[in-house]
Amino acid sequence: MSYDKKAVGTRIRTRRKTSEITQEDFAERIGHVPKFCADIERGQAGMSIDTMLGICSVLKFSPNELLFASTDEAGSDESKLIAAALNQCKVQQRKDAYALLKLFLTAIR
Repeated sequence: MSYDKKAVGTRIRTRRKTSEITQEDFAERIGHVPKFCADIERGQAGMSIDTMLGICSVLKFSPNELLFASTDEAGSDESKLIAAALNQCKVQQRKDAYALLKLFLTAIR
């Protein structure tokens, strides 16, 4: 395994946007300036362990998931993004989304 800064940056940007966190808010939460966060998201900057742990905490990543998730696990990433979006919903909204998903899956089979 190797550390791919661009892939890590893409995972961070995708999760941040799905979580509806602005780059400015994200930077503030992890104790850095927005430009540094943009550089990380573009894969142009590495990060310290403290920064990585802050990112993991804010975006609900495990360090292993953040650093080493592969493109072969895209379905897994999508499932986590869906779960993250649903976690932002109220209980009834989650129940409604589940009912719609069941209908959708029945319709496409």
